[in-house]
This record gives sequence, C-alpha cells and structure tokens, in this order.
Amino acid sequence: MQEITFPAGQTAPKHLHPCPVVGYIKSGSVLFQIEGQEAVILNEGDSFYEPRNTNILHFDNASKDQPMAFIAFYLKEDKEANVQII
Repeated sequence: MQEITFPAGQTAPKHLHPCPVVGYIKSGSVLFQIEGQEAVILNEGDSFYEPRNTNILHFDNASKDQPMAFIAFYLKEDKEANVQII
C-alpha cells in the first residue's frame, strides 16, 4: 500500500503494473485512462482498478491549481515491481 501525492498539473508517464492495482482518490481529481477505454475523471472518494500488464495512458492530476492524493494497493505476488514506465 502506498499514498502518493501529485502537485497541481502533474501527469504520469505511460506505464503498466506487473501486478493488479486497486485504489481510491483521497483528495482532488484524476484524469484516468486505460488503453482501449475512454478517459474518465475520478474525484475524491472514487475507486480505480488497473489490471496487470495493461497500459495506463493517463493517471494525471486533473487540476492545474490543486494537489491530488491517492492510495494504491499493489496486489503483488512474489517480488513484482510496483510500476513499469513504458
């Protein structure tokens, strides 16, 4: 489990996770897009799921003015990495 905070306007690079990830938005809002799906805005209290080995095109702070924080639960087996930048 990890709490991560993005400053205003921060974007995440295209990435994937070797393990499934579930989490929720603790504060702020996120532009979230899994490859092959439409982008959605997640707000405080919303949950998300990132499937194993699936490209995540956007996990970006949707606000240019406010920070965003989320809690991620990495459902790891053995010694899988949390994230892989692609």
